[in-house]
Amino acid sequence: MIADLKFNFYTNLMALILDGKIARDSIAEKLKNTFLGLGVPPQLAIIQIGNRDDSNAYIAQKKKFAEVIGAKVEHITFDESVRKEDVVRRIEELNNNASVHGIIIQLPIPQHLDEYELVEKISPQKDVDGLTSTNLKLLWSNKQGGFVPATARGIVSLLDYYKLPLAGKRITIVGRSILVGKPAVLMMLNRDATVTVCHSGTCNLEEDTRHADILIVAIGKPKFIGKEHVSSKQIIIDVGINLVSGQSLEEEIEGTQLVGDVDFDAIKDVVSAISPVPGGVGPMTVASLFENVAEAYTMQINS
Repeated sequence: MIADLKFNFYTNLMALILDGKIARDSIAEKLKNTFLGLGVPPQLAIIQIGNRDDSNAYIAQKKKFAEVIGAKVEHITFDESVRKEDVVRRIEELNNNASVHGIIIQLPIPQHLDEYELVEKISPQKDVDGLTSTNLKLLWSNKQGGFVPATARGIVSLLDYYKLPLAGKRITIVGRSILVGKPAVLMMLNRDATVTVCHSGTCNLEEDTRHADILIVAIGKPKFIGKEHVSSKQIIIDVGINLVSGQSLEEEIEGTQLVGDVDFDAIKDVVSAISPVPGGVGPMTVASLFENVAEAYTMQINS
């Protein structure tokens, strides 16, 4: 596999496809074996506010993965008009429930609610989305014992699975969200990479993207990165999940008719390695979430 990647560096005949499904299945097998001997299975509580089709589909994928590895999911739903106090009360109950090891709020939530205020109510020891100030500070400080947002963790795990080193590499990240771009920056810095952060308003974006050893794109704009943004020998990680008009989300999540933030067909014969959409970072996000759940479980039963 790595020999193939080295071959691509010098020939550019075909990019190595960084298959997130293969990497996800490897993680799933490890988690399954770990959970098999546990008396009480790890449990994730998912709080959903409203009834968005995209949230329903993403939650379905989490439930499906949990079933495969032997974890449990408690799915808690609220009407879109729910009061903040009712959600906070439920979060506090989950914080105090020893059988629940991880808690997430499925985002986005209705506009009348403050997602940061609600997330902050989650115990940091159960915040497996890694969004509380405590966990973000641990990531910022490069300290152990916290949780990293699942997509950012999934990006690093995908690169690690294919034995693609980060130390000493020039990495450009296009996107600055709190779920992906910002935590990915910190993870790369903590792995001794040199990181440049860009966004859709960056002047001369092509200059920054072309000079990267690894280009990570999480900007939420379909096919935003084209041939003019890349160069040979690069590794491209496409985090984008953009729906094709006329397709149902459930079909998309199952692996059809998704478009990434990178124009895959335009650049796949230029770069050395690229993650596809679908089937790249997406599968890694769910797997990484349950890696966080597993770590939360271990910390809680040993405390």
